[in-house]
Amino acid sequence: IPPAIFLFRKVFTVEYDSRFTRSFFGNLLNRFSKEIDAIDCMIPDGLKMMLGYLFKLLEVCIIVLLATVSMWPHYFVSVRWLAVNLEFLGNLLVLAAAILSVRGRDELSPGIVGLAVTHSLQVTGILSWIRVKEYDNTPKEAPWILEGSVLPAAWPTIGTIQFEDYGLQYRKGLDWALKDISINIQNREKVGIVGRTGAGKSSLALGMFRILEAAKGQIFIDGINIAQIGLHDLRSRITIIPQDPVLFSGSLRMNLDPFDAFSDEDLWKALDLAHLGSFVSALPQKLNHQCCEGGENLSLGQRQLLCLARALLRKTRILVLDEATAAVDLETDQLIQSTIRTQFDDCTVLTIAHRLNTIMDYSRVMVMDRGTVIEMDSPSQLICLQGHFYQMCVEAGLV
Repeated sequence: IPPAIFLFRKVFTVEYDSRFTRSFFGNLLNRFSKEIDAIDCMIPDGLKMMLGYLFKLLEVCIIVLLATVSMWPHYFVSVRWLAVNLEFLGNLLVLAAAILSVRGRDELSPGIVGLAVTHSLQVTGILSWIRVKEYDNTPKEAPWILEGSVLPAAWPTIGTIQFEDYGLQYRKGLDWALKDISINIQNREKVGIVGRTGAGKSSLALGMFRILEAAKGQIFIDGINIAQIGLHDLRSRITIIPQDPVLFSGSLRMNLDPFDAFSDEDLWKALDLAHLGSFVSALPQKLNHQCCEGGENLSLGQRQLLCLARALLRKTRILVLDEATAAVDLETDQLIQSTIRTQFDDCTVLTIAHRLNTIMDYSRVMVMDRGTVIEMDSPSQLICLQGHFYQMCVEAGLV
């Protein structure tokens, strides 16, 4: 029986192979069945996917049109108003050039006349009168050095900071960025500043460095009103490490010490304390290593550590950190925090904090909301009060 079964399968298999694989019509039938399957299954799926993407694109276009159509009349009117004004001023210049050319035809050569008229026709394209007028009316910054203002050579020697009914506006007529700020910060105190986005944390730093002048109130550092001293005296005596590290095109030495006030030994010591000594020593040119504009040939963490090394060199009595570790990784954040705790122990430190865990051991925490101070005490006391700071700690998973 088994030989009979084997023979039966062999005969029918040979017949099937010869019919469907060796004959022309068998191959044609197989190919036709596969193509029909592709038409029935693959093409509809591809068409469905293409139509889906097309409708999504149409949805985006409709949303963009609906969002911009309401502003189009205002934009069109303002552009036409600007164009008419520029054309009018340009035509006045052309008219003036033509009249002066006619009146001075005996003294002026044809080439000079043609040059004057030609360039007067191009005035509307090369000058923006509105912007020139805006720049002309821009308020001037306070004097760099104020005559008659004499500061002690080592000021500030203590590091106390006092805000008295301080208020700040970015421009007259706008809402208050800071209002009714009255706080006292003692020497060697570590104060964390926290709050939601737009609470006024960075505005406080701008006011301390007089990037923006006070709209009301005063700030005293070691008992001296900072509004009564020159900007150079103020900004050279306190230090800030910003969120976006600032580096210039040039050598590492120039970025660390642009005024050549420190020796190489001081530079290497600052780099070691900032955990960059081994990195810089491994560079072929070491301190003469060239940085690209903005320090683009260095990582973000290395750029921030270089700013920390710069602050270590200056070692002023007051240090402000404006979310200095917000954009770096946790490892770099820990390096910066450990250096600040050890090397700035005798300084007054104000930290605008992004990560709450970095300020839990600070002397006090200032909680801001809508430009005002709503809570200020030690972290443990604020947690016990179960107020705004407590809620922020809960959201951060710290309690």
